[in-house]
Amino acid sequence: MAYASHIINHSKRLRNVPKLLRYDHAVLVRWFSNGAQSSVCKREDVAKIRPLGYAPAERETVSKFVGSHPVSYCLSKKTLSRTVMRSGIPMGGVVYSRGLLCSQALSRRGFASDAGLPPCQEIGMPSLSPTMTEGNIAGWLKKEGDKVSPGEVLCEVETDKATVEMECMEEGYLAKIIKGDGSKEIKVGEIIAITVEEEGDIAKFKDYSPPASDSGAPAAKDSAAPPPPKQEPVEQPASSPEPKTPKPTSSPSEDRIFASPLARKLAEEHKVPLSSIKGTGPDGHIVKADIEDYLASRGKEVSAPTPKTKDAKLAALDYVDIPHSQIRKVTASRLLFSKQTIPHYYLTVDTCVDKLMDLRSQLNSLQEASGGKRISVNDLVIKAAALALRKVPQCNSSWTDDYIRQYNNVNINVAVQTDNGLYVPVIRDADKKGLSSIAEEVKNLAQKAKENSLKPEDYEGGTFTVSNLGGPFGIKQFCAIINPPQSGILAVGSAEKRVIPGSGPDQFKFASFMSVTLSCDHRVIDGAIGAEWLKAFKGYIENPESMLL
Repeated sequence: MAYASHIINHSKRLRNVPKLLRYDHAVLVRWFSNGAQSSVCKREDVAKIRPLGYAPAERETVSKFVGSHPVSYCLSKKTLSRTVMRSGIPMGGVVYSRGLLCSQALSRRGFASDAGLPPCQEIGMPSLSPTMTEGNIAGWLKKEGDKVSPGEVLCEVETDKATVEMECMEEGYLAKIIKGDGSKEIKVGEIIAITVEEEGDIAKFKDYSPPASDSGAPAAKDSAAPPPPKQEPVEQPASSPEPKTPKPTSSPSEDRIFASPLARKLAEEHKVPLSSIKGTGPDGHIVKADIEDYLASRGKEVSAPTPKTKDAKLAALDYVDIPHSQIRKVTASRLLFSKQTIPHYYLTVDTCVDKLMDLRSQLNSLQEASGGKRISVNDLVIKAAALALRKVPQCNSSWTDDYIRQYNNVNINVAVQTDNGLYVPVIRDADKKGLSSIAEEVKNLAQKAKENSLKPEDYEGGTFTVSNLGGPFGIKQFCAIINPPQSGILAVGSAEKRVIPGSGPDQFKFASFMSVTLSCDHRVIDGAIGAEWLKAFKGYIENPESMLL
């Protein structure tokens, strides 16, 4: 013990250790641990670190201690990290790497800013769907100063596919709303609000604004770049001046136009420029006959009547600029990407739907008796498409750069048109569900799409899409655009009666036919595979009883 006391009292390096031990053992570990990374530290680097409970005088003591000991066993900037809570992710405080120490530098989530603001929680724009890169604030359900609890809805966020409620993850008070109602094109991760734990800290964030991004850094670097060195002028050997040669000037007689007095008077009366007339008189003089010939030739030219200025002006177009909704922008970009990158080809087949209509009538009679939803032709098409995908699984696939992914689940997206745009809610495991379940699920999802209340799980995870413009709009046949990353989409037209040959030579009969077109990704589905799928689909449509087996 005496030897240890002697070292502590007389060693210059450890003279101030007793003072440091009063504050935080983490500081001692930071400066003197052999496991820490050795680096050259400046006095300012130490002053920026603010352990919990340090007063300014105490920070000065630590700074003086480090400044008086040039041997700096400290953590470099790379090993010091501060985790700021964004979008409900709890903050871990200051973390020391290399296994030295994990210390809660702050007892509350947030950060201690240079402006003296209390600890706070920064809430960023969340990513609410796999394809979401930016979102809009539809409206805040909480206002500044309100107390928030976990599970309560803070605001409604308009994503690329639906409007989703954003819930609070931590208890506290909403101190500042950065992005108000109607804010658009907010990048994922961008700060939209600030919450604090203490109600008394709300007023301190009244004029708070998030720190500026680093986008101006390159410009600052460019502006600070030193100017290029000036090039000293190189003296060139003097050359003897060239003798100036006078430029030939045209004589006044060459610019002068010779014309007889009578010709000049006639030209002035009819406003004829003499320079445009070639004289036929002596020495090229312009005479009266030249002017008369010019006027005669000009009178024969048929010139179009010059429209009046009032008639020339077209009437201004009357129009209204409709701003893009989030779903409209995403739909446009995805369909453009599909047509530019996916090699589409199309297969069309006509299917007789007489038996399908008869079966539908029988099933709807049973549904009405039991109080269930009526079954539509589209519900039967979805079921037939799902069973055909199970029979030809190559069409239930998607393309990647390294492999073709073939799905075991048959999830059918159904295109639904609304006032806000085109939605494609998904019917999961459609091949395993009954017609009544499909009918009820389609109607519920279509209603949610029209109300703009679809959740991500309502439209994500589809493997094939069905688009029907025949029943509601009477379109006979069309070609649909593939919904990536899927490799196929079925376009369903309307049913129409046709005359077909009968059993006898002079006999004929009527039948209803429906045209369907399969759009295929040629990278995944070869022509023969697409034709095989359509054959299976046609078999289920023309023999609908087989779908019930």
